[in-house]
Amino acid sequence: MLELIDPTAELRTAWLTAREEWGRGVHQPGSGLRTGDDVDSPAGFAEWVARLRRAADESLPPEPGLVHAAYWWIVDGEARILGSISLRYVLNDFLLQGAGHIGYSVRPSARGRGVASWALDEVLGAARRRSLGAVLITCDVDNAVSARVSEKHGGTLEDVRDTTLGLKSRYWITL
Repeated sequence: MLELIDPTAELRTAWLTAREEWGRGVHQPGSGLRTGDDVDSPAGFAEWVARLRRAADESLPPEPGLVHAAYWWIVDGEARILGSISLRYVLNDFLLQGAGHIGYSVRPSARGRGVASWALDEVLGAARRRSLGAVLITCDVDNAVSARVSEKHGGTLEDVRDTTLGLKSRYWITL
């Protein structure tokens, strides 16, 4: 059974196992992982998880250049981490151009099973509860699977743009 959970330091070993499938230093959209984050040490991992949780707290100012966002891990019934998904509450110019409201990724061994589609459906519900009228989802122009996930949820391709993140297809989903 799939569920979205808040990041927790208690699942460090499970998260590191998922990360090894991706490979160290590989970008995982929607994870909030940044170059230089120390997730290998217990203290560094706990600090990273705390930063992810703070990002959703609108009583605190967002970090410079960032916006408030919620992060979830996609887990199965055994607390095996299958991926990550995030919802950014507003768009700054960088997000509007290339990253969007929602970012997600699924570990390689869990792909092709509807995990991304299920997680996106859940997060679209969270976006509705926040009264967002529409959300932007972007994907690499050659990522046909992610494009299909957006389209399955009503995403309409607005355009393809050359961004600082590369060539991105930009899909809007009206809520």
